[in-house]
Amino acid sequence: FDPRHYLGTRYYGFPKTGPHRLRFLLESVKDLRETLKKKGSTLVVRKGKPEDVISDLITQLGSVSAVAFHEEVIEI
Repeated sequence: FDPRHYLGTRYYGFPKTGPHRLRFLLESVKDLRETLKKKGSTLVVRKGKPEDVISDLITQLGSVSAVAFHEEVIEI
């Protein structure tokens, strides 16, 4: 979870992610983790700037051969 997604917007100060959306996201992640666990896998969840968190995770794991990601579309 990138903390920047939960700050106020640049122009009007409204939260980028309101309480209802946040609840939905948390419930969705919890459900995904439980589904993966039933299939013998797991889900890594971290809070922080992705550029820092991913770097730290790669260092922690030690043997990463590829990293896939998507970039958020920013509306102007």
